[in-house]
Amino acid sequence: MLHRKIIATLTMAFAASVGAQHAHALTVYTAGPGNLSKKLAAGFEKKTGIKVDVFQATTGKVMARIEAEQANPRADVLISASWDTAQDLEKRGWLAPFQSANASRVPAPFKTSHYVAQGLSALGIVWNARSGTPEPQDWRDLTKPAYRNLVTMPDPALSGASADLLLGLQARLGGEAWKLFDDLKHNGMVVSGPNAQALNPVLQGAKAAVFGAVDYVAYAAAAQGEAVKVIFPASGTVIAPRPMMILNTSKQQNEARRFIDYVLSEEGQQMVAEAWLIPAREDIAIKRASFKDLRLLPQGDAQSSSASRAEVLARFSKLNGQH
Repeated sequence: MLHRKIIATLTMAFAASVGAQHAHALTVYTAGPGNLSKKLAAGFEKKTGIKVDVFQATTGKVMARIEAEQANPRADVLISASWDTAQDLEKRGWLAPFQSANASRVPAPFKTSHYVAQGLSALGIVWNARSGTPEPQDWRDLTKPAYRNLVTMPDPALSGASADLLLGLQARLGGEAWKLFDDLKHNGMVVSGPNAQALNPVLQGAKAAVFGAVDYVAYAAAAQGEAVKVIFPASGTVIAPRPMMILNTSKQQNEARRFIDYVLSEEGQQMVAEAWLIPAREDIAIKRASFKDLRLLPQGDAQSSSASRAEVLARFSKLNGQH
């Protein structure tokens, strides 16, 4: 009888322990890179003992899932590829305030009282050096006959960074920006899907260049031996900070804060750099161009320019015959 009681007590203690561990698991919804998400989750779990469940997809799919789960929220931490996402969610009152001590080395434009950049990417031209085309130096080079039917572009309706590029070019060039977009269309540029869908034909050699590609994917491909080069146009480009935020519906607020602290730690930021992103912290060494090395186009506040953004997207869609 005593033996059975001991076994029962141990069983209950084990069940309680498992239940406590499950209760303290952290759920992170994140836009790629997928390998980075897995490394950060594993590093955090090793450091703290807290399990991390990761859902990784495009920002659009992540946001659709969060919207669908409003009645039963599951995400604790959200990492988006679009700064607009964080601005919108803060405006809607969905975010918990938090300022990590490790954000002290993050430049002021990339942190607020409710979210902070995990890292940054920049947009550029990704060119296949084996395409037989001349190496482009600026956006307008892709309108030349040598690139006829050989250029792709991510769809700005699906890529927040691509939409930022349109806005930046319009702010810098005015009406000339629309002449550029029109010339690209008449030179056979294909607007296709998210970033990966626009890049794949260039990696495969079917196309020569991507107009407005997110850089880290191409840097990673080049490091694996692909014949692609990232070119930042002389006239300027835009950067895309990737915000991290805590949902105010999270029941794991303390664990969520610890996770953001970890991502912004030196160890976490090294992982960000290894994924070919620009780390949010300025004190982390990188093997690629920093945002300080680039000539940047104007980037306005998304909340104050939402009407302008919608107008630009609608005009671009109409120009390219999209519906």
